[in-house]
Amino acid sequence: MSFVFFVNGLTLILAAAFMALTAILFQETATLFAESALIAGAIGALICLASQGTPDAVRRVHAFLLTASVWMTAALAGALPLMISSLSATDAFFEAMSGITTTGSTVMTGLDDTDHGILFWRAVLQAIGGVGFIVTGIALLPFMKIGGMQLFRTESSDKGEKELRTAAQFALATLVIYVSLIAICCAIYVAGGMDFFDAVTHAMTTVSTGGYSNYDASFGHFDSAFLEWAATCFMVLGALPFAWYIRIAAKGRVRNEQVRYFSAGIVIATLTLTLWLVTVKEEPVFTALRMVAFNVISLLTTTGYATDDYTAWGAFPISAFFILTAVGGCAGSTSGGAKAMRWIIMTRCAWQEMRRTRFPHITQTLRYEGRLVDRDTLAGVMCFFTFYLITFGFLTLALASFELDFATAASGALTALANVGPGIGPIIGPAGNFATLDDGVKLILAFGMYLGRLEMLTVYVLFTAVFWREAL
Repeated sequence: MSFVFFVNGLTLILAAAFMALTAILFQETATLFAESALIAGAIGALICLASQGTPDAVRRVHAFLLTASVWMTAALAGALPLMISSLSATDAFFEAMSGITTTGSTVMTGLDDTDHGILFWRAVLQAIGGVGFIVTGIALLPFMKIGGMQLFRTESSDKGEKELRTAAQFALATLVIYVSLIAICCAIYVAGGMDFFDAVTHAMTTVSTGGYSNYDASFGHFDSAFLEWAATCFMVLGALPFAWYIRIAAKGRVRNEQVRYFSAGIVIATLTLTLWLVTVKEEPVFTALRMVAFNVISLLTTTGYATDDYTAWGAFPISAFFILTAVGGCAGSTSGGAKAMRWIIMTRCAWQEMRRTRFPHITQTLRYEGRLVDRDTLAGVMCFFTFYLITFGFLTLALASFELDFATAASGALTALANVGPGIGPIIGPAGNFATLDDGVKLILAFGMYLGRLEMLTVYVLFTAVFWREAL
């Protein structure tokens, strides 16, 4: 347990370092970030000192506790400067949790006139959350048997690649790719007409598939076809498996089932909704394609940017966007959602059961990327989807208990669990935000974001007595 406390202390110290950097870069908010850095750094240092000594043997139960506690600690630390600035404790926690989980839901209004230090901090939270999730997913979640993630580890750790044999080396390679994508995205945004500050912050929230913008109108503020297409490309790049990039660099291997099916889903959804806008709403073809591609990819990658109020497009697009919210990007990427890998495995399993019903004596094997999917992995995938549906149902009921309409309650629950950002309806849709919701609703949604980002079972296991008997 001492190791868990020590890492949480280091998390606070790291947050304090970023707060200090923000204080140095932005003079108008220097005081509040300096105060926040002192508080977070002091608490973190005390925790580290108190947990020093002979370290405990780190067991699998500690991996669960470490993952769950670090993300909560990061959210609480992230909320500190927001609370000192102007937000209430609930709003600050909601905003920070939305940032660190790269959800992108916001309670802040008047972003166009908000201090640059605060806007930069929101972007930093999403940048940290994006790469943090990848590293956590590769290093810890596969060992926890979180449906499908252990299969991704097999896919991502080719023992023939000696230079990437350890988790630390893989994490470093991931960080290099992540920072490189942000830098390239920033340069392209500047070339497209963004000022440097907007380019840096939006590059961080694009590649992290977080979706925080510096403007109330989100990405639609820029009204630039070039910038929208650039953001569209980098949202996709952020939603692809980083192990795939590493494998391309190391071996030149491009083939990947997740990437292929995820790309096919983007194309099908984009063309279908473009055809709808062209035939039903009589939009010009290229205008419709631009609007649909950006917003579809924003939802599928769980980024949450918006350039248009797609809830005004009609009932069919609203239904389509609601479904797309649950899909998510690829496993091992910055995206949230259920992940393409799980959808592929579940679909193949369902197809096999249909064939077995017709041909009960047929011998079938379930494969992914040419590998046999073992029973533990398949059980994990099914367990994940079961808990996903149950959690969605309970979150919807909890939100509805605050007298929210069904569209707001259901889409709010789904957008939190999938870490997407905007929901459906006039309150939390792409043209609104979460500011007017009750504090209880915001706390429920923040917990939903937390559950979604940590794949639910990582958190649920903490509520069992057997876990604590083994941990303690």
